[in-house]
Amino acid sequence: MKAAVLTHYDKKGTSLDVQNLPIPVPESEEVLVRIKAAAVNPLDNMIIRREVKLIVPYKMPLIMGNEFAGVVEKTGKTAAHFKPGDRVYGRMPLKKIGAFAEYAAVKESALAAIPDYLSYEEAATVPLTALTAMQAFEIMQVKTGESVFVSGGTGSLGAMAIPVARRLGLHVYTNGNGENEERVIRLGAEKFIDYRKKNYADVLADVDHVLDTLGDSELPNEFRVLKKGGSLVSLRGLPNGRFAKRIGMPLFKRALFQIAGSKYDKMAAVKDQTYDFLFVQENGYQLERIGRLFDKGHPLETSIDSVFSLDQINEALAKVKRGQSKGKTIITM
Repeated sequence: MKAAVLTHYDKKGTSLDVQNLPIPVPESEEVLVRIKAAAVNPLDNMIIRREVKLIVPYKMPLIMGNEFAGVVEKTGKTAAHFKPGDRVYGRMPLKKIGAFAEYAAVKESALAAIPDYLSYEEAATVPLTALTAMQAFEIMQVKTGESVFVSGGTGSLGAMAIPVARRLGLHVYTNGNGENEERVIRLGAEKFIDYRKKNYADVLADVDHVLDTLGDSELPNEFRVLKKGGSLVSLRGLPNGRFAKRIGMPLFKRALFQIAGSKYDKMAAVKDQTYDFLFVQENGYQLERIGRLFDKGHPLETSIDSVFSLDQINEALAKVKRGQSKGKTIITM
C-alpha cells in the first residue's frame, strides 16, 4: 500500500515521504479499514514540528494522518461491532495514527458508522472537530439551558461546536469577523460580536462556559466574561495538571504540566472557575452520538476547500500551513 511517512521531526517543517509498505494486519480488537479519504489539519503540521511530543512521543518512521473515512475490509478476532463493507470514520487513536495511507488497522472502539447522507470526503471532515466539541462539553458538564461562549467561532471548529451546542440545548455566543455573521447565526449562535466593532468582554457577562480557540492573549478576557464557578476549556492554552491526570499521564508529566499551566489555574481560582486543556482523543461512541444528534432531517454541515491525491500530500500540508482555507483540505486515496 502507499502511505505518507514522517522520517524525522523538523521545527521548520519537512516533507513526508510517500512509500510502499505492507498492508497492516489487524490485531484482535482492531478493524482493517480501506481508507477512502483523510483530512489534513493544523495538527499534522504541529506533529511534524515536534510541538506535541510531550503529549504524544511518536517514534519514527511514522505514518501520518489523524482523521479519515473508509470502508471495513476485515475485522480482528474480537472485533464484533462492524463487518466488511461497512462505511466508517474516526479519529485515529492517539498512540497509533496513520490516516494518510491506503489501509489502516484501527481500534474498533475509535470507529463509528458514517451517516448515510455523507460522502467519504464529507465524512473525513467531521471526526476531529466533532470529537473536540463533544469532549469539551463533556468536560464542562453542560446542562440544557446553560450558555457557552465559543471564542473565534467562525472557523472549522466553530462550524461544528455551535450546532452541537444548540442540539445539546445550550445558548451559544461567539465572535469573529462580521463577514461571517449570517453564516454563524444560521448555524445556531444566538449572539455574534464583530471583533472589528466591539470587544466581546464588554458585551458578555456571567457566561456558564467558555470554549477557547484563541489562546494565551485572550484567556484573561475569557475568564472575565465567565461566571463565578464557571468552566473554561482551551484548545490553544497550555496543558495543566488536570489535563495530565485526566488522560492518565505518568506522575513526572503531571508535575511538569502542573507547573506549565499554573498561570491559567491561578486566573481561574480568582472566581472559583476551572481551567482545562483539551487534546482530542479517539472515541467511537461519541461519534455515534453525533450521528444521532444530526440525522437526515438535521444534517451535519460540512465544508471542503480543496481535494488532493496522496501523492500530493506535501502540497496539501503546505496549503493548511498557510491558513485562510474556507473548509477542510482532503486527501483521497
